[in-house]
Amino acid sequence: MQDLVFEQDLTGRIELYDTVLEDAQSNASIGNALVSRHKPGHWTFHANPSLEDALSGSDVVFISILPGDFEAMSVDVHAPEAYGIYQSVGDSVGAGGLIRALRTIPQFRLIAQAVEHCAPDAWVINYTNPMSICIRTLYKEFPRIKAAGCCHEVFNTQKLLATVLELAGCAPQGSIAREEIHTRVLGINHFTWIDRASWKHLDILPYYKQFVARYADEGFRGAQAATTFASGSACAEDPEEAARRRFFSGTERVKMDLFRRYGLIAAAGDRHLAEFCPHAWYLASPEQVEAWGYALTPVSWRMANRNTLKALAKAYREGTKTMSPEPSGEEGLAIVKALMGQGTLVSNVNLPNQGQMPDMPRDVVLETNAVFLRDRIQPLAGGELPTDLRALVMHHILAQEGIIEAAFEQDLEKAFRVFSQDLAVQTLSLQDARALFNRMCTQTLKPYRETSRAR
Repeated sequence: MQDLVFEQDLTGRIELYDTVLEDAQSNASIGNALVSRHKPGHWTFHANPSLEDALSGSDVVFISILPGDFEAMSVDVHAPEAYGIYQSVGDSVGAGGLIRALRTIPQFRLIAQAVEHCAPDAWVINYTNPMSICIRTLYKEFPRIKAAGCCHEVFNTQKLLATVLELAGCAPQGSIAREEIHTRVLGINHFTWIDRASWKHLDILPYYKQFVARYADEGFRGAQAATTFASGSACAEDPEEAARRRFFSGTERVKMDLFRRYGLIAAAGDRHLAEFCPHAWYLASPEQVEAWGYALTPVSWRMANRNTLKALAKAYREGTKTMSPEPSGEEGLAIVKALMGQGTLVSNVNLPNQGQMPDMPRDVVLETNAVFLRDRIQPLAGGELPTDLRALVMHHILAQEGIIEAAFEQDLEKAFRVFSQDLAVQTLSLQDARALFNRMCTQTLKPYRETSRAR
């Protein structure tokens, strides 16, 4: 909504659908008030009680949902801790990500069916995790769908690479925009890799190697963040912001250690990267996590933040607070403009493999670069991963394929076999793995399915 305020060349109507109609109505009210103050007449927002009606006639569909609720996510993240399995995010991979997928896949099948019947020619842009599984499900359910998945983790790595060049004296501090950093992206969502990176005429990899040699052991937060943490000023002034920094910021040590292991730049945050690696590397204990300079994000924080955001939405809706629009840093609107024929865009995106990575199976969802242009997203040919790294990536691709197959067949026994081979779960005895799986399924799948049927 905030990005639309700055848009000069597009106009339209936005249908908002939510399983809780009141939430969609609240957002519509906020959006209409925001746009009327800054761009009267350019955009309108409407809360629609029907998914089918909302989709009908759409040019572009955005999906951003929470599969289940935070109570279910709390089980995803924290139930495995009783067995010594720790997760820093728990939404894409591992025990939590696989159980979350079992809740997500049925919902995305329904969305794909609705798109097929009501807006078969619309572009579908997904922001929901587990990203790779969501996109794969959409195509498996509706093979002709025009869907892509967007994630900003690579953006953050591009910002880091700009900082690397500035620290090396290649440019003044803060002068390089992340869009100026050109990268070749390979891999899967949240376990994405950069084997080529440049700015103007400079190859960034030698500078990054020097950066790793300097900071890999002590970590890097950036000058501003380091000052804030050292002084404790954020904690004194804004406890909520201090908690956010604590749970979501990191020192990039995992990223730099992975560079030492594989010679490529890991293009995601440490919290995500750690979950794709053998458990003993970065997630064996809370103490090990702390030593690596990142954090386990408790779902209790997400629940508290949800209440904060609901209160803020209420204040915006009632006019006791006014939203001051700022660019989001996401590329959703730039993608829409390119698909509508207003220029081209090159960016990272999640799409089925049609040859962009020849060392990976056909049709599995990969994150690589692509060109966005009028009514078309054209993946760009990438390279191949080193054999040792490819083996680790393939482990997760096969788990994704296996959990999708199990969900489509509604076969929990097949899902358990995938679950039991997870890098962390496979350290348990078969009996403990079964007990954990049964507990997580009982607490998160059955109640959610009953609620979904009621809706």
